[in-house]
Amino acid sequence: MQKQVIHLGADHAGFELKEQLKQYLQKRGHEVYDEGARVLDKTDDYPDFAIKVSREISENSEAKGIICCGTAQGMCIAANKVPAVRAVAPSTIKEAQLTRSHNNANVLCLAGWSITLARAKRIVDAWLSTQFSNEPRHVRRLKKIADLDARRGI
Repeated sequence: MQKQVIHLGADHAGFELKEQLKQYLQKRGHEVYDEGARVLDKTDDYPDFAIKVSREISENSEAKGIICCGTAQGMCIAANKVPAVRAVAPSTIKEAQLTRSHNNANVLCLAGWSITLARAKRIVDAWLSTQFSNEPRHVRRLKKIADLDARRGI
């Protein structure tokens, strides 16, 4: 697997999973940046970390983001507010692969309350190792999404 730049983020509900994935990704040779939370604090808010990671991804098209909260859904909603971010919350390896090959997803959202570390590793590995297909139909669809970002004026 090609070594990649990965920005991680999590709130209190995804904190433990993020910390475990950080070690795993570093051992695999990836360049990992922890965007927080850096301590377990149950008063934190998931949008803060989703936006921080997503802004990094928006500014560096080669980087990837992995963010964790309780259900993955809150992080996903917040992350997708940032232009050029295509955040997804796949629950299977096949979905993880398809979100990369069809949607060129650049932020992976994981559920700290329900996913095991072993399953998270398999999903992360599948997601990171799958390339965008560049098939014309997928390129066309992503252009439509990019046009939506541009029209929002953010």
